[in-house]
Amino acid sequence: MGYIEPAPIKDKENPLESMMSRFDAAAKLVGISDEMYDILKVPARQVIVGLPVTMDNGTIKVFEGYRVIHSNILGPAKGGIRLDPAVNLDEVRALAAWMTWKCAVVDIPYGGAKGGIACNPREMSAGEIERLIRQYTVAMLDVIGPDRDIPAPDMGTGPREMAWIVDEYSKAKGMTVNNVVTGKPLVLGGSLGRTEATGRGVTVAALSAMDKLRMNPYRTTAAVQGFGNVGSFAAELLHERGVTVVAVSDISGGYYNKSGIDITAAVSYRNSNKGTLEGFGGAEKISNEELLSLAVDVLVPAAKEDVITEDNAASIQAKMIVEGANGPTSASADEIINSKGILVVPDILANAGGVTVSYFEWVQNRIGYKWTLDRVNRRADRVMKDAFDRVFETSQRYQVPLRLAAYIVAIDKVASTYKYRGGY
Repeated sequence: MGYIEPAPIKDKENPLESMMSRFDAAAKLVGISDEMYDILKVPARQVIVGLPVTMDNGTIKVFEGYRVIHSNILGPAKGGIRLDPAVNLDEVRALAAWMTWKCAVVDIPYGGAKGGIACNPREMSAGEIERLIRQYTVAMLDVIGPDRDIPAPDMGTGPREMAWIVDEYSKAKGMTVNNVVTGKPLVLGGSLGRTEATGRGVTVAALSAMDKLRMNPYRTTAAVQGFGNVGSFAAELLHERGVTVVAVSDISGGYYNKSGIDITAAVSYRNSNKGTLEGFGGAEKISNEELLSLAVDVLVPAAKEDVITEDNAASIQAKMIVEGANGPTSASADEIINSKGILVVPDILANAGGVTVSYFEWVQNRIGYKWTLDRVNRRADRVMKDAFDRVFETSQRYQVPLRLAAYIVAIDKVASTYKYRGGY
């Protein structure tokens, strides 16, 4: 299964408004100027393109594509390209901003970007998707680039699509430019460890938080909502570290075993069952909503956005939430969760392992040398642990939840860099 950057965002709560509400609260605590606020609020560049594609039946269909660069203050912009019928400008703008904060939190020299094409890849042939991706690449030739804006896989895209972008971009430049994207096949310069990077980062963040709360992993229970790339790797790695994963779920529903799910068996079953846990016999069937309200120590929402809202936040019994997806907790639920004393490791920290190893891939491409899997994992773990410690210390200093602390760390870094560069 190819790596994807987590979390489709559908417009339950407007994703841009949800992100901005947290940004506003953190900006006030940091005390940035009105001018700096406006600079960080408004994307640096927003591109909308029409993409005419010849379909297999000979007709030409025009798709709408987007690329938003939220910031390039820290370095080249970074962010995935998603294919989904619901892609819209507000969603892409919110995701681009999240990428800015995520890169700043883990202290890597990237700004934030995101791209998308409004289409349904499940109803398109491989040839139609290839022509669409190549057309998108041509339309974005003056936007993307290894020193300007570096795309990656996201919802509906993977290593195959990244290879097509490398090929089309390289043809335009007259030479092979494999560091124009990350998330490539290994033979094209992809990095070892990238597939499991986000799930691994979630695990490191969870274990770091457990250490702060003096929780023994071998006496800790967890529920993982979502069993795709992020959730399944997080469940496997938590299990390896001694955590008892009592529940997992996917689109087919939840699966609960109070003695612990056999995660290896669940992964094997999913892989042999068309990518779904439907019919998995190693646990009792429950609903996704029931999974969220289980009395576990750690809850990992790793499926999609807005699964914890003001409607169900009061029923959450976990001591800790570690956000594997982008935006799994709506802004309206924050106050309820905080009032219950639940520690939340926010998305822009917990799921930053993926972009961290994307950065490592880009670095390896630039120096023309491949790192071993052990080196990639050791360095990624260190980045995630250091980022958690910075955010936790900021949380203690400002007496705020980790989510606000993560935004404070990110905003302060970007704003300070802008000033040092001589902005305004």
